[in-house]
Amino acid sequence: MASYVTKEGLEKMKAELEQLEKIERPKITQQIAEARDKGDLSENAEYDAAKEAQGMLEMRISKLKDIVTTSKVIDETQLDTSKVSILTTVRLMNNDTKKEQIFKLVPDNESDLKTGKISVNTPIAKGLLGKVIGEKAEIVLPNGNKLSFEVLDITLD
Repeated sequence: MASYVTKEGLEKMKAELEQLEKIERPKITQQIAEARDKGDLSENAEYDAAKEAQGMLEMRISKLKDIVTTSKVIDETQLDTSKVSILTTVRLMNNDTKKEQIFKLVPDNESDLKTGKISVNTPIAKGLLGKVIGEKAEIVLPNGNKLSFEVLDITLD
């Protein structure tokens, strides 16, 4: 199944993959060799830790390779800002707190709450998708709480 990414997100994943393959993989191989040289492997905690780290690293490399090869880059020039969609920045009025909030809806692997980027698959994002300026969104969170937002503005930035 293809996942959608931004060009920037794809470049970050490719850079991480290169770092893992060219720098981290040789480091772990060296650690395993050094631990093996210390003798009895049955009671060698360093060897076990290095082998476990190698397994985790290889899983991450495999996952990144899969994402990089199956991802589809979102063409930002084709996005419609008349309604909330992936990669749009949405300025909202939280009707409960009467405070404005701004979110950018991004692919899963690019979410970062500190910078206001939320995954398009979160309950809030799902509740906002397709809404237009002036429209209200009533969103039920997994814990049962309800949020009410009004869409104030939709932009691409």
